[in-house]
Amino acid sequence: MARVTFRDETAMGKPLEEFTLPGLPARITARELVRTRVREEVARYNAAPTPRFTGLVRPVEEEVERNGYRSGARRRLDWERQADAAERAFGHNGFLLLVGDRQIDDLDEEIDLTGDPVISFVKLIPLVGG
Repeated sequence: MARVTFRDETAMGKPLEEFTLPGLPARITARELVRTRVREEVARYNAAPTPRFTGLVRPVEEEVERNGYRSGARRRLDWERQADAAERAFGHNGFLLLVGDRQIDDLDEEIDLTGDPVISFVKLIPLVGG
């Protein structure tokens, strides 16, 4: 099983948020990787809601705040809606997906995780989803 570090970065390469997730398969498609990342971040938020959500895509009702999104009512997020929004955002160049220093262009591309890579999500534009 592989261990992956998910990292959000600015377009200039500045790290924003980061978390590590163990127990992933050695090979996975980019789509499954994006959905796994979103499922994990939503599960963490739902387990301990905070006034700010700093996920890959922002829920529609959230109010934009510097470095995150403020929720008026701390509601549970639906990870599948968020993952669908992330897939749409990828298709519309809302973010770049980098495995190490290699850019992934297709969500159906299979990725080798055996080297415990850093997976970078470079946010290009504010993303709306959910």
